[in-house]
Amino acid sequence: MTKHQWREQEGEEIRYWRANYHAGRFELYTRVKEEDNWERLNPPSKEDWEALRDVLWRKYQRKRCAWNLVAKVDKMLGKANEGPPQ
Repeated sequence: MTKHQWREQEGEEIRYWRANYHAGRFELYTRVKEEDNWERLNPPSKEDWEALRDVLWRKYQRKRCAWNLVAKVDKMLGKANEGPPQ
């Protein structure tokens, strides 16, 4: 299982995001800084998938993530996938 975490500031509020990849699928979770429990997004919105794709793309550029994870999210978003950049 691989985990990817990031955070976004929404005004005064900080929202945390977590994506777990296990057994060929992603599960996305979110929570506000003040909360203790993670809320599973079921189903995640298109904006959530695009945020995850952006995180994975930046990790791929730093060689911290495999291309197949970026391609899997691209496929979910319906984007054409031409393979990793050379």
